[in-house]
Amino acid sequence: MSSSVNIICLNWGNRYPDRYVNNLYRSVKKFLHRPFRFVCVSDKATGFDEGVECVPIPENPGIPNWPNVFLKLLITADGFADLKGPTLFFDVDIVIKDDIDCFFDFMPGKNVIIHNWLEFRKTIFRKAPKIGNSSVFRFEAGSSQYICDTFLAEKEQALDRSLYPTEQAFLTYAMRERYWWPEKWVRSFKRHCMRPFPLNYLLPASVPAESKILVFHGRPDPCQVKDGYKGTKIHHYVKPTAWIDQYWP
Repeated sequence: MSSSVNIICLNWGNRYPDRYVNNLYRSVKKFLHRPFRFVCVSDKATGFDEGVECVPIPENPGIPNWPNVFLKLLITADGFADLKGPTLFFDVDIVIKDDIDCFFDFMPGKNVIIHNWLEFRKTIFRKAPKIGNSSVFRFEAGSSQYICDTFLAEKEQALDRSLYPTEQAFLTYAMRERYWWPEKWVRSFKRHCMRPFPLNYLLPASVPAESKILVFHGRPDPCQVKDGYKGTKIHHYVKPTAWIDQYWP
């Protein structure tokens, strides 16, 4: 039996209902075949499945509009929620569709994150910058204090959008040494499932065959694609996508 590992997510406010945390927990139970601790950092402690361990949101470290996505930097502090060892962070709006043990077996002891995606047209003349997407990343709880410390020491720079356009850009920097997940393991619903216009009006979204996790960054959300999604522009339209029920009931 493999040693226990940690799964951690964030949930506050009204953007994502309790259902998102519960679906994530049930998917982890289905697709992770080793003992695990499931921690949700939240502003509430009820409404979640038994097995979801809620811990309170840390105090504001002195940044506006707290809590916000910079919580992802604070959870790397040694001793946070008494976490120890391999810890996999998930955004609550991801969809797990295959076994995820490999996310702990890959490059053990290292920081690993998604290599952030670019629209195809932006990759024609240049490579994607070395910036991570923090929807799925792994760190070693108990020995990652330097990530949190970098954020606390450089908060003004972290919030400066001219230096770091997103929190995940700063997280990539703060990790110092980091590696990318294999490209086919984690796919973007927006980039790799949605059809380009005008095919999006003719065909439903596709399912990347070798993917293990689908990331729903921005819109649509997982709950919006089963019956179809109109969006605000014609290329945002998604036909009803029945296969989502297999992974996100």
